[in-house]
Amino acid sequence: MYFVKRFLAMFLTVWIIATLTFIVMKFIPGDPFATDADVFPEEVLENLRAAYNLDKPVPVQYFLYMKDLVTFDLGTSIVSNTRSVNQIIGDGLPASAILGLLSMAIAIFFGVILGVIAALNHNKAIDHISMVIAIIGISIPNFILAPLLIKYFAVDWRILPVASWGTWQHTILPALALSTTPLAVVARYMRSSMLDVMNQNYMKTAEAKGLSTYRLVVQHGIRNAILPIITFIGPLFVSLITGTFVIEKIFAIPGMGRYFVDSIFNRDYPVIMGTTVFYSLILVVTLFLIDMSYRFIDPRIKLTSKGG
Repeated sequence: MYFVKRFLAMFLTVWIIATLTFIVMKFIPGDPFATDADVFPEEVLENLRAAYNLDKPVPVQYFLYMKDLVTFDLGTSIVSNTRSVNQIIGDGLPASAILGLLSMAIAIFFGVILGVIAALNHNKAIDHISMVIAIIGISIPNFILAPLLIKYFAVDWRILPVASWGTWQHTILPALALSTTPLAVVARYMRSSMLDVMNQNYMKTAEAKGLSTYRLVVQHGIRNAILPIITFIGPLFVSLITGTFVIEKIFAIPGMGRYFVDSIFNRDYPVIMGTTVFYSLILVVTLFLIDMSYRFIDPRIKLTSKGG
């Protein structure tokens, strides 16, 4: 019953986001074809508005918009009228997905390790050093870190390539710049959670039974302490995989972030609404899968709801 309710809530959430996006687009002042008013005669502009259903009443526009969403037709870009929004997402998603997944892997792997090390050495020098590193990671924006990485690793030392895309070497610098802040956040979450778990009675009992430090930490400690991190993974996954405009711009990465921001400046309604719905769909599906995964990570968790 819980599974069905969460599944239905997922679709309800996407519908609400799609509706709000449509309403916001209608309240934005101006006309996406206003810049063409001096180039094309009014008859041509009217035909363009008709092609994008902008000449119809708002309720009719909403109905057609929802009908297209159901069939996964996100429309055609106004700026680039030869390309559909589906094609734009298909072109930009692979680069953003590769960069996002690599950044997330770096953030989670090293963040968990840093947090565990800090917790196991609570109030010792290594704990303080780890948290200082985490604070620095949170404090330095990625748009400042990225030029520094380019200067030293690409320009001065010539270790890694930059300003292009195509090989795994091109992913290293942008992934490092993108993963620094989430890595620091994961480390702080993991340290706090690990300290709490280590003070639980079952951990003290396991230690008293003479379990090795490895089994105590890995099998009992990390498995329970990582649950808050899993909750954080959902929004982290979406924010990284859908691309960060600043990083993609600095490293000349052909990802989704560039298309999304450009569509806002160009009043490209279909791209704005299509990418927003696509982002939200990834988010709600990810959160749904994370909710379902809790039961497998910790069998003590019961996936039930009131009345279910």
